[in-house]
Amino acid sequence: MDDIEYSTDEIEKKADEEIISFGKIESGNENQHSPGKRKKCGGWKLASLLLVNQGLATLAFFGVGVNLVLLLTRVLDQDNAVAANNVSKWTGTVYLCSLIGAFLSDSYWGRYLTCAIFQLILVLGLGLLSFASWFFLISPTGCGDGMKLCNTPSSIGVVMFYLSIYLIALGYGGHQPTVATLGADQFDDSNPNAVISKAAFFSSFYFALNVGSLFSNTILVYYEDSGKWTLGFLVSFGAAIIALLLYLSGTSRYRYVKASGNPLPRVAQVFVAAYRKWGVTPATVDALYEVEGTESAIKGSRKILHSNDFKFLDKAATITSMDLRGPNNPWKLCTVTQVEEAKCVLKMLPIWLCTIIYSVIFTQMASLFVEQGDVMASKLKNFRIPAASMSAFDICSVLIWTGVYRHVVVPMSRSLTGNPKGLTELQRMGTGLIIGMIAMVAAGVTEIQRLKSVSPGSKKSSLSIFWQVPQYVLVGASEVFMYVGQLEFFNGQAPDGIKSFGSSLCMASMSLGNYVSSLLINIVMEVTTRDGGPGWIPDDLNDGHLDRFYFLIAGLTAVDFIIYVYCAKWYNGINLDTSENGIQLEEQQKEVLASLMS
Repeated sequence: MDDIEYSTDEIEKKADEEIISFGKIESGNENQHSPGKRKKCGGWKLASLLLVNQGLATLAFFGVGVNLVLLLTRVLDQDNAVAANNVSKWTGTVYLCSLIGAFLSDSYWGRYLTCAIFQLILVLGLGLLSFASWFFLISPTGCGDGMKLCNTPSSIGVVMFYLSIYLIALGYGGHQPTVATLGADQFDDSNPNAVISKAAFFSSFYFALNVGSLFSNTILVYYEDSGKWTLGFLVSFGAAIIALLLYLSGTSRYRYVKASGNPLPRVAQVFVAAYRKWGVTPATVDALYEVEGTESAIKGSRKILHSNDFKFLDKAATITSMDLRGPNNPWKLCTVTQVEEAKCVLKMLPIWLCTIIYSVIFTQMASLFVEQGDVMASKLKNFRIPAASMSAFDICSVLIWTGVYRHVVVPMSRSLTGNPKGLTELQRMGTGLIIGMIAMVAAGVTEIQRLKSVSPGSKKSSLSIFWQVPQYVLVGASEVFMYVGQLEFFNGQAPDGIKSFGSSLCMASMSLGNYVSSLLINIVMEVTTRDGGPGWIPDDLNDGHLDRFYFLIAGLTAVDFIIYVYCAKWYNGINLDTSENGIQLEEQQKEVLASLMS
C-alpha cells in the first residue's frame, strides 16, 4: 500500500508509525478534515513549496561549501593539497550523512519529521559557524581576502569551526534525499499522470538546487573572497531559517507515507533463510511463499513480482515441511516481495558503484578547479573575479541544459527510440559519464596553457580565468544527464519500503567520490614526490602538473564507462504487482505516455 488516508483520530493512534500527529493527511488529492469540509493536499503546490525549500537550503549550504577551500588556505593557513583533501573529506561526509537521513526516514521517523530535524541541525550549524567566524576566526576584520593575513586562530575557534561545518554536513546531508522523496510523495500513484509529474519533479528538484547555489556562487562568494566571511555565513544562516519556516508552513497539507520499518533485518532475513535452505531446490514461481491479497507483508509497500535474478535467494521463499510446523518465522521463510526487495538492492549496487568515478569529477569544482582559477589572471578592468565564482558557469549550464534536455533531447530521442521518456535513466547516466570525461580533458588542456603562460618568478599565470569556462560548462551539462538520471533511476527502482534509501544512493555516490578523490590525491602526491620533486599538486601549482591529474581522472572515467555499459546491459528493472486495480492504472499510464509521443 503506497499511501494511507488518516483522520485526526487515526493520526493519533498511528503516531508510532509516522510520528507526526498534528497534520491532517490524505492519500489522494483531497482530505476530509471535518464533516462537510474538504481541503486539497499534496500535488504541485506542495511539491513547489518543497522546491523552494530545497533552493534556500542549498543556498545556505553552498554559502559555506563553495569557498571552503579558500577559507582553509587563507584563514586557517593550510597548504593546497591539505585544504583540497579536507574539503573532499567534508563534502564526502555531507553526502554520507544522506544514508543516515534515508535510514531514519524509511525505518522510523517518516519523511516529514526527518526533514524537519535535519533542517534544524543545519540551522544550528550555520549559527555556530557565524558565531565562530565573528568572534574567533576573522581577525583582524577583513582578513582572508588574499592580501591581508589573518591571525592564528585560537584552539577553541578551530574546534568551533570544525564542529559547525560538520553539523552543517549532517543537517544538509540528512535533509536532501529525504526532501526529494517527500516531494515525489506529493503525487498520488493512483493518478495515471503521476509518472510524468514525478519525472518533471526530479528535473525541477535539480533545477531548484542549482538556482539556490547560483546566489551563493556569485554574490556570497564575492563578499567572502573580499574578506567579509562572517557576512556570507550570516546570509546563509538567514536563508536556512527561512527554508525551515516555509517547510513547517506546509505541515497540514503534505501527503504522508508511513515508515515501513527497519529494512536491514528484512534484507538480512532473506540471506539467513536462503543460507538455512542451501541444500533445498528453489520452488517454481507459483509455489513460492507470498501473503494473500493485494498488499504485501511489508508495511506501506506494494507487492513485487518474482524475477529470475539471483535465483539462489528464492530458497528463502521456498516452503518446506519444517515451515508448515508452527507460526511463520521470517528468519526461515520470507515472502516473494521481501526476497525481491533484497534482490533490488543487489541489482542496484553495481550501477551505483559505477557512478562513483563521476563524483570524483564533480568534486574537483569545489577544490582543484578553485585552486587552479586562483592562480590565473582574474581581473576584469578594476574588478577581480573570485575563483570560486566561476562555478556560476556550471550552474548556468545546468539551468540551460535542463531546458534543452526536456524540450530538445527528449523529443528527438523519443522519435528515434520509441521510448516515451526519450533516453532511459541508464542511457542518460552513461551520457553524463562521457561528458564528464570530456570535461576533465578540457581542464587538463586549460592547465597546460596556464603553465605555458607563467612568467619566471610570478605566482599567477597571465592566462585568463575564462579559459576555465569550458570545463565548468561541460561538468554542468554532465550533471543534467548523470545526477538527474540517478535521482529518477534509484528512486524509481527502489521498492516502496526503501524509497529514501534509493534517493540517498545518489548522494552516497558523491560521498564516496569525494573520499576517492582524496585518496587519489594522496596516492599521486606520494608517488610523484618520491624523487624529491614537488609532485603533481604542490603548494605552488606552477611547479606541479595538475594537468596530469586531470588526465588521470579522464582515463579512469573511460575504464569506468566500459564497466558501466556492461552493468547497464545486465540490469533488469523492478516489476511491481499490477494486479486488479493496478492493471487499470498501468493501462492509463501507458495511454498518458503514448499521448506524449503523438
